Amino acid sequence: MTVNTIQRIKQYIDFKGIRVSAFEREVGMSNGSFASQLKNNKTIGLDKLENILSKYQDINLEWLFTGDGDMIKLNVLQETDARLYKKTDKNSKKLDIPLYDIQTTAGIIDLFGNNEDQKPVDFIRVPKISEFDGALYVTGDSMSPLLKSGDIVVYKKIFNLLSNIIWGEMYLIYINNDGNESFFTRYIKQSERESYVQFVSQNPHHQTIEFPISSIKALALVKGLVRINSQF
Repeated sequence: MTVNTIQRIKQYIDFKGIRVSAFEREVGMSNGSFASQLKNNKTIGLDKLENILSKYQDINLEWLFTGDGDMIKLNVLQETDARLYKKTDKNSKKLDIPLYDIQTTAGIIDLFGNNEDQKPVDFIRVPKISEFDGALYVTGDSMSPLLKSGDIVVYKKIFNLLSNIIWGEMYLIYINNDGNESFFTRYIKQSERESYVQFVSQNPHHQTIEFPISSIKALALVKGLVRINSQF
């Protein structure tokens, strides 16, 4: 593989906030081998490349090999006119994901809490997704073009944050910092500041922001995306 491909892999892991040592372990490389290959302009073996693409499935192959397009591919698990499926019988109930349409921070707090007052507006079914808590309509453009306003994200709530955050992944995040409330979708990366985390947008017009990890009051991992191309 070319040097440019290796350099782009380094760009990817830097963007995702993945440490080189952790990356090497994940893809079965010996300690320091990737850094050495990068430094000495060496190639990367096909077996290791296959491991990388298997572990990090959001890499855009066109970008990886040519540099064209976006780094992160549009991981649309269901891209069609409007494939929303309601529950039909008891046997299929466990496959149906409750879809919520919430416009207020108060509604988000309740949804991520006991869920007592929030009722789904519909149910959807997305292949190969398990261990979900629900689905939510996206608002705003902070993750554009990967996510657009009106898209649907399937999420799983995260508890015990210090132990369960997967750095570099996309999350729905509710922040309360000194009484200032925010709800947004971002990648979460480690910060150089102790006890802080970074929230990174896909949209280059939105700057990276940092908050104390203690200000995260609710967190949910984004497990999939549904895009509705047409309402007709």
